[in-house]
Amino acid sequence: MNPSRKLQSGFLAGKDISAYQSPLVWNWRQMRRLALVIAPASGHESPMARKTDNNVVLTEPAAKALKQQFLGWQCRIRQLAVREGGGRPSAAMRPRVLTGDGEEVAPGIVVLIAESEPEESTSLFRHQFLKTQDPKERYGKALEILQASYFQQPALFSDLMTALFGPQSAVASRLLTHGRCLLEFEEYAQGYRVPCSVAALAEPHAFFQATYWHNRMFNPNLPAGIQILSFTPDWTHSIAYRIEE
Repeated sequence: MNPSRKLQSGFLAGKDISAYQSPLVWNWRQMRRLALVIAPASGHESPMARKTDNNVVLTEPAAKALKQQFLGWQCRIRQLAVREGGGRPSAAMRPRVLTGDGEEVAPGIVVLIAESEPEESTSLFRHQFLKTQDPKERYGKALEILQASYFQQPALFSDLMTALFGPQSAVASRLLTHGRCLLEFEEYAQGYRVPCSVAALAEPHAFFQATYWHNRMFNPNLPAGIQILSFTPDWTHSIAYRIEE
């Protein structure tokens, strides 16, 4: 595969991202054990729910614990993807998107998580992108950055997620019309259902810039007029669940 078409948590040139399927082949049992990250005991751990539970209301401490657990899981999944999968997004990085009524908006969109203060990493990605015109070198440098310590401290990450869409994306248009959605993450034996508010980010926004330069390291041919949407979780109405084997 041409490195300029490879992707880490973002936009895949020339493809509908909702249809993208990861080519990774994993040792299922081994990776499942590695991927499950449990938040440190706090006395307020969020209980596991059934996937079909739709009336969950968590206490503030339980919602905070669920947020920490989710970010730890996401960081571990992404660290595995860049270290062992060449940066290709796995299932947990491509949540299914539903309306509040359960209607599917997209079978999967690739979402990005970023540090709460992403400016330093954004500057690094921008510098590395402008440093060379060789897409292979850019791709290798992006993996090198992400394979190091980038995902090792989940506490540094914001729970606000972003996704990059094409200029005329019907999925983005529908999400903005609704203003809210439900993201359903699943990989191996772990799942999360996370209701989110959706908004378009303006170009100067720090998370727009973080998403744009992160994606551009893997795909230098992003079209003009791309859209970047933010997804802000409502943790009090979110659930974690186990997937039946």
